[in-house]
Amino acid sequence: MRLGSFQAEEFGDLQRLVDGMFIGRETVDRLDLVVQAEVLDLADDLMEIVTLLPPGIYDRRRLCDQLNSALAAHGWGGTYGTVE
Repeated sequence: MRLGSFQAEEFGDLQRLVDGMFIGRETVDRLDLVVQAEVLDLADDLMEIVTLLPPGIYDRRRLCDQLNSALAAHGWGGTYGTVE
């Protein structure tokens, strides 16, 4: 771990959410993503990131771009990890 960085226990949880959502799918709906995040009981910070997504249907690349942008805006990429 680098000085000044902190990896939360929840590091990688968003990646696991994204991976799970795209099993057998090309696109996901924001509402489905929010519901699945609630089912998985994601940490409050991560739920905030997920609920910041605008309504719509996302392919994996667009979803990851949106999530990573929100993580970067909060300065949480190093804490919770980014998604791909």
